[in-house]
Amino acid sequence: MTNDPIIPSTSVLQLPDDCLYFIFQNLDCCSDRESFGLTCRRWLHIQNSSRRSLQFQCSFTCLRIVSHTLPSTNILPFHLHQLLQRFQQLQSLSLSGCTELPDSGLSVLLHYGSKLQSLHLDCCFGITDHGLSFIAHGCPSLTTISLYRCNITDIGLEMLSEFCVALKDVNISYCGLVSDHGIRALTQNCRNIRAINISHCRNISGVGFQGCSNTLAYLEADSCKLEPEGIQGIVSGGGLQYLNISSLIWSIHGHGLASIDSGFLSKLRVLNLRLCRTIGNEAIVAISVGCPLLQEWNLALCHEVRLAGWASIGSNCGNLERLHVNRCQNLCDQSLQSLREGCKGLQHLYLSRCKRLSLTAIEMFKCLRSNVTIVDDEIMCIAPASAFRS
Repeated sequence: MTNDPIIPSTSVLQLPDDCLYFIFQNLDCCSDRESFGLTCRRWLHIQNSSRRSLQFQCSFTCLRIVSHTLPSTNILPFHLHQLLQRFQQLQSLSLSGCTELPDSGLSVLLHYGSKLQSLHLDCCFGITDHGLSFIAHGCPSLTTISLYRCNITDIGLEMLSEFCVALKDVNISYCGLVSDHGIRALTQNCRNIRAINISHCRNISGVGFQGCSNTLAYLEADSCKLEPEGIQGIVSGGGLQYLNISSLIWSIHGHGLASIDSGFLSKLRVLNLRLCRTIGNEAIVAISVGCPLLQEWNLALCHEVRLAGWASIGSNCGNLERLHVNRCQNLCDQSLQSLREGCKGLQHLYLSRCKRLSLTAIEMFKCLRSNVTIVDDEIMCIAPASAFRS
């Protein structure tokens, strides 16, 4: 008969919460993570409080990090209340595509939105300024919000910026009721703003950006009615690295970029001027001289750029890696020669349907600059989103 001490049995249920959280966070299998909470109420609480992101199958946002996707085509306020009551540690919530969600559905954020940092409401057509008031008062930690095609006005945007001063990334594209007044409130109240999308907002001239913070690095303004003074306001912070003003609709025949202090554009790396048909040599020279860090430039369909403009690009844009010149009517053989002899860092030239170019000039370019890939296709200027978003 032995006298070995009796070792008490130990159950996994006796593990402290810290250990259970660690176990759950390190489960690689989705089915294991989903079934974790079926063990008991305590484990269900561990599972629920570990959720950081929530989205729905009707959502088309790209966020997928630590996310929990729920199927739904019509999220009612009651459903949203139950979900946020269950997942009280959420940092990211996407309701994009919930087209019938009313303003009242967002009232639950007054109680459960304090930890939200990212909120996506793309194509939530029922969301107005009243819904933004719930967000403003319930989500003080918000840094990212997307309101694509929501029915908001300057009033809602001003209220949001007053209470959510930590905002960094804002998408209000296709919000046609927003004007420079709302933009001014946003840029003055949120001094850490870094990315704004105002594409297709035809009531914004750009003057609301005047005096913006130098943290503003990323601006999408496709198909806007920007004024020359507005563009000067947009670059006034001096921190822009990416600027898309493609399909620029000038209210006057202007060269607004030519008069900009080049010091404001010194950090610019990507510039999209596609379909800016009135941009001429004066502006091109000013940009090529004032943007030494420029890496990608889209000039597709910029018909007023002529030899002097192309020559300036060749002489001054030594860091340029990608250049789009598709369907430029005044790109001739001599212009291509200027690009061939300059632009030492060029890696990709997007070249198609330039009627004044001869095959001989193109073949000579290929021969003498074999390190440059000529792409006979029109490709849009792509934002380096990873450089601006965490």
